Amino acid sequence: MARGEEIAAENRLGPQIRDTLGLFRASGFGRRAVLLVAALVAVIGLTAYMQIRLNAWNEPFYDALTRKDMAAFVTQLGVFATLAGILLVLNVSQLWLDQTMKLTLRRGLFRALVRDWMAPGRALRLSRAGKIGENPDQRLQADIDQLADLSAALGIGLFQATLLLGSFIGVLWRKSEGFTLTFAGQIHEIPGFMVWCALFYAAAASWLSWRVGRPLVALRAEESAREATLRFDLVRVSEAAGRIALERGERAETARIETSFAGVVGIVEAVILATANLTWVTAGYGWFTLVAPILVAAPFYFTSDMSIGELMLVAGAFTQVQGSLRWFVSNFAVIATWRATLFRVASFHRAIRAVDRAEADDGAPRIDRREGAARIELSGLHVVTPHVGVRLDPPEISLAPGDRVLLQGGSGSGKTLLFDTLAGLWTRAEGRLAMPAPERVMYMPTRAYVPPGRLDLALCYPEPAERYGRDDMAAALSATGLGHLTGSLAEEGRWDQLLSESDKQCLVFARALLRGPDWLVMDDVLDQLDPEALGRIEALLQGQMARIGVLGIGDGATPSPVFGRVVEIVAEPGSGRPAPQPRRAPES
Repeated sequence: MARGEEIAAENRLGPQIRDTLGLFRASGFGRRAVLLVAALVAVIGLTAYMQIRLNAWNEPFYDALTRKDMAAFVTQLGVFATLAGILLVLNVSQLWLDQTMKLTLRRGLFRALVRDWMAPGRALRLSRAGKIGENPDQRLQADIDQLADLSAALGIGLFQATLLLGSFIGVLWRKSEGFTLTFAGQIHEIPGFMVWCALFYAAAASWLSWRVGRPLVALRAEESAREATLRFDLVRVSEAAGRIALERGERAETARIETSFAGVVGIVEAVILATANLTWVTAGYGWFTLVAPILVAAPFYFTSDMSIGELMLVAGAFTQVQGSLRWFVSNFAVIATWRATLFRVASFHRAIRAVDRAEADDGAPRIDRREGAARIELSGLHVVTPHVGVRLDPPEISLAPGDRVLLQGGSGSGKTLLFDTLAGLWTRAEGRLAMPAPERVMYMPTRAYVPPGRLDLALCYPEPAERYGRDDMAAALSATGLGHLTGSLAEEGRWDQLLSESDKQCLVFARALLRGPDWLVMDDVLDQLDPEALGRIEALLQGQMARIGVLGIGDGATPSPVFGRVVEIVAEPGSGRPAPQPRRAPES
């Protein structure tokens, strides 16, 4: 199958539903969902039966009014109170089951999608896959929430409408017996006349709604995408507020945000117009439905002995039948939103699953990487991008346990790209690379990652704080010059903002003391430390952490006693060609 045909097949409704159901089954919440569905089916079935009883109540009640029979009138009020009470209990039960079902769907979809997304290195690879990898927060929070909510609401509504249709269409057919029309002097009896009228009425409304409302599907999808872009711009500015202020960039950022907001306004205006056009159809049919059954049955009421009670029963049955048939009309705008949300979640999930295979199939060279080695070995390493090529001089490097080597290069020489290659985050390279087992190596990027929350969790990240004793944590903090934070270990905060860059790097060294790796691979880390912290960390690396092998990357402007050998990073011109792009799911 050609790639274009494959994409077209994936964008059809059936494959997207199957993909999403598979995602939900993988979450482990399938059994609970089955039990909830069974309970909902039972409650909805009982509700439909009681609504049939309530509709049948119309005939004796209105006949009692016609006869002015007080005793029968009071009796029927008692019957109504009983039916209404039972229906109230069923309505509350259905509401609870409905909301629980929505929450279960959301938990299942969120759990499975997050686990797929957070597979080792996959979130990073997805972020490089183009537009489909942008704003994962929108897909994982807003889209999944909306998909779960709409799926439950539409599924329950469709089942309920189908059940009511099957229940009331028989009533309406039986009550249509004897309806005749006189044409050309002859009397013609039309079996199920009211049923055919309801079918025609609902079919006409459904077709017209589809014709008028189908642009809403694409518009809703584009609206979600633009809202996500606006939210990303706002979050980005909030996180970079200090740097923006230093550059006096408020005006430029305001213009950028207003441009994003203008895009949202434009698509929302289009949605409003499309929704207004659809409302002409749905609201028009809704108002006409108030009198439609009476108008259809009126000729037979005035020309036969049909009682007012029978007329109201027939009208009620007609309303239920055409209402069930008009489920599509009443919910077209909601279906459009659901369809757009399903597309966004399914395409994101497909991109997550495909990103590993896509990178492997893009035709770019792949480094020969081996993990679990006793030492670090680099042979003939050559990393090429459109902008820079990176080699080492000498090209053959071997580090035994405890060795300290600095890979030295100036600004723009591809140091961070080399670090990503060593860490396995970038694989488009030539040569061979042998690394120890991942649990024996700790990779330290230029900008330290300190998650928000309790400080003890940030210190022990990604392990739970319970793995280490409080005394060990205090000793690690003290050894790296952060002893003053010992009393704050249980405090929550944005430590990534409260700590300086130097202190954050010291926190990572404290993390290394707790974890006890055999190797540290560092990208310009020592250059991020202030002079006092640098002296302390260098002493620590030569003392308490002397057994640990260190492969550092930096400019070497300030010689460090930590490293016993220096290897030059040789920067070359890039390939001049666009970077190979992974195959991706269609952008939404």
